Amino acid sequence: MRGAAGRTVLVAGATSAVGLAATRALVAAGARVVATGRNEARLAPLAELGARTEALDLADEAAVLRLAGRLHADGIALDGVLHLVGGWRGGGGLAGQTEEDYRVLEASFTALRHVSRAFDDDLVRSPAGRLAIVSSTVVARPSAGGASYAAVKAASEAWVRAVAQGYARHARDAGEPVRAAAVVFRVASLAGLEEAVADAFVELWDEDAAINGSTLELPDPVD
Repeated sequence: MRGAAGRTVLVAGATSAVGLAATRALVAAGARVVATGRNEARLAPLAELGARTEALDLADEAAVLRLAGRLHADGIALDGVLHLVGGWRGGGGLAGQTEEDYRVLEASFTALRHVSRAFDDDLVRSPAGRLAIVSSTVVARPSAGGASYAAVKAASEAWVRAVAQGYARHARDAGEPVRAAAVVFRVASLAGLEEAVADAFVELWDEDAAINGSTLELPDPVD
């Protein structure tokens, strides 16, 4: 079975413009969406689109495990995760890269680790599990002023490749074909690409699981 229809997908950090676009695209494709964010009031537009909303800090491991427990208690197993937790701190060269800035950025990577571990079993058991993060082209071309940001994005990409290897190993050990796929979307900037990211994520269910471990660069929007 291909396509996003009937899939249950967690949009992690859904209160951004791209989170709203992704939720809208997933619902339109027939998927069930669980949308998370730290601010309950900012989740209201996602609920209006038909998503189940959950207010929590994904950098809090215990909160993520409680979320997994609530979903599983309700008979909900995920088929997908779109990780959108992020932000920007930088500038001022290396001297301007404060430890506080780094710790704020690191929360995105922390959240990714918690979410991917909590729902790993769901995704490997799904007929077509999909996990994706939005990274940045700065990973390949880091600057001194964006050193902390690039380091966190690079770590996140490495984690996703490790997740992909785990999906492949699970299938091999079970003597089954790989059904789950973890991928990285790289963008120069999210500005103007919100719909493109949303569409690319939905289209992962039209792709063979051989896409597992891929890094896909999304082109800049055409003026």
